[in-house]
Amino acid sequence: MLGGMTTSHHRADHRAAGLAALAALIADTTRAACLLALLDGRAWTAGELARHAGVAPSTLSEHLGKLVAGGLLAEERQGRHRYVRLAGAQVAQLLEDLVAQLPPGTAPRPRGLREAAAGSAMARGRTCYDHLAGRLGVAVTDALAALGLLRRDTGFALTDAGLAWFAETGIPLERAGRRPLARACLDWTERRPHLAGTAGAALCRYVLDAGWCVRIGSERAVKVTPSGERALAEVLGIPVEVLR
Repeated sequence: MLGGMTTSHHRADHRAAGLAALAALIADTTRAACLLALLDGRAWTAGELARHAGVAPSTLSEHLGKLVAGGLLAEERQGRHRYVRLAGAQVAQLLEDLVAQLPPGTAPRPRGLREAAAGSAMARGRTCYDHLAGRLGVAVTDALAALGLLRRDTGFALTDAGLAWFAETGIPLERAGRRPLARACLDWTERRPHLAGTAGAALCRYVLDAGWCVRIGSERAVKVTPSGERALAEVLGIPVEVLR
C-alpha cells in the first residue's frame, strides 16, 4: 500500500514538474508574443519574429531555442534562413484556450487609429491557427448549427446532413489521424465557441482558396470579399451585415 502511494506520488510530482516547465516556457512576454504571432498558421523567419517582438535577433534566437526544445515550435531551415511554426494544432488550441481565459478589459488601449483599426479587423474576422474566428467564425458556426449541419448539445459534431453538405460543397474532410472532425474553440473576442478541428480547418482553406475571404494586414485578420458575402449568404444564409 505504501509502495503504491509512493509510486503514485512520484508520478504526480513528475506531471507537476512537467506542467511547471511548460508554464515557464509561455510565461515570458517575448516568447508569448512569438507564440501568438505564429497562431496565423504560417512559418516565420527568426528575423520577422525578432522585429515583431521588438528584440535583438540574438535575444530571440535564445527564446526560439527554448520553445523548440520544449516542443511548442517546429523548426525548418532553408539556406541561411531559419523558419519556425507552431508544432501543431494542439499547441494552437492550448494558446487560444489560455487567451480566452484572460479577464475582459485586460487588453491595453490601442495607441492611435492604426492600432485601433487593426484590433477591429481582428475582432471582425481572423484565422485561429487554421480555422475561422472572430465574428466571422462565430457567424459561420451559428449558421451551420441553424441549418442542422452541426450539433452543439453534447460538444461539437457534424450531423449526417453536415457531412453531406461538406461533400456537396466540394470541401474535402481528411478523416485520418487523431484530430477531431469537429471541435469547439472558445473565441477570445466573442467569448463564444467557433468551429475548429478538421472541419473548421477544411472550411477555412476553402473560403480562402475560393476568394470568399482574403488576409489583410500583417496580423491574422481576414476580410470577406463581395463574392464571399454573396456566397456565404447563398450557401449558409448569413446576412451580409453580419459579415461587415
